[in-house]
Amino acid sequence: MVNIRIPAVAGLFYPANAHQLTQQVQHLLAGVNPHDIKPKALIVPHAGYQYSGAIAATAYASLHSIASMIKRVVLLGPTHRVAVYGLALPGVDIFETPLGSVKLDTEAARAIAHLPQVTINEEAHTWEHSLEVQLPFLQSVLGEFTLLPLAVGMASAEAVAEVLDYLWGGEETLIVISSDLSHYLPYATAQRVDGETVQSILQLQQPIDHDRACGGTPISGLIIAAQHHHLTPHLLDLRNSGDTAGTHDQVVGYAAIAFS
Repeated sequence: MVNIRIPAVAGLFYPANAHQLTQQVQHLLAGVNPHDIKPKALIVPHAGYQYSGAIAATAYASLHSIASMIKRVVLLGPTHRVAVYGLALPGVDIFETPLGSVKLDTEAARAIAHLPQVTINEEAHTWEHSLEVQLPFLQSVLGEFTLLPLAVGMASAEAVAEVLDYLWGGEETLIVISSDLSHYLPYATAQRVDGETVQSILQLQQPIDHDRACGGTPISGLIIAAQHHHLTPHLLDLRNSGDTAGTHDQVVGYAAIAFS
């Protein structure tokens, strides 16, 4: 029997109607002036599309020139609802979205199953939005691909980097780290704090604290892996919810960063 993870935040973070979702994603992507880079890895925000969709689009638009080469996406995001030790695989065969089904890379899952920091925890994925909201963008830009989703809980940056090294692959593999930046600071304070966080990432300095980025652990793991593989980070976009759809009294920060 095929085990399917159904969408948890369709109709909340993004439209549940396939036509409306396609239109929104295409509109967001069309509003980007693409950067002339070929990313191996991306850091992308994961709020509702009205808040962070435009920033996420700047990351995904950078894939257009290499989209036909990408066959597998390794997607890491922080857990928001379920406590997890290590990095959790979902133990399912398919992730469903309003745009269709994405098959999971079961072979890659088996390749890392022996690592002590890797577990299987379907519950950790059931309601997790940080991974789900990336899929419609990936489906729109890449078309056919397999997915290896990992919900990152209590783990070290080194443990994340080890998993990434196992899954690194070649030009067929894209790594996506899902993370927002600071949460609920006043607008000017958030701009300063997020600017400092982004500078740390651009200088490949970790650890990135969780009060600076909810996906601080997977970002820190990517920084270690980026050093191993001689990648260079490029800032594509840095804004917050006060710039997109919210007030200025309490904002959430969003960055799009590509590693090439």
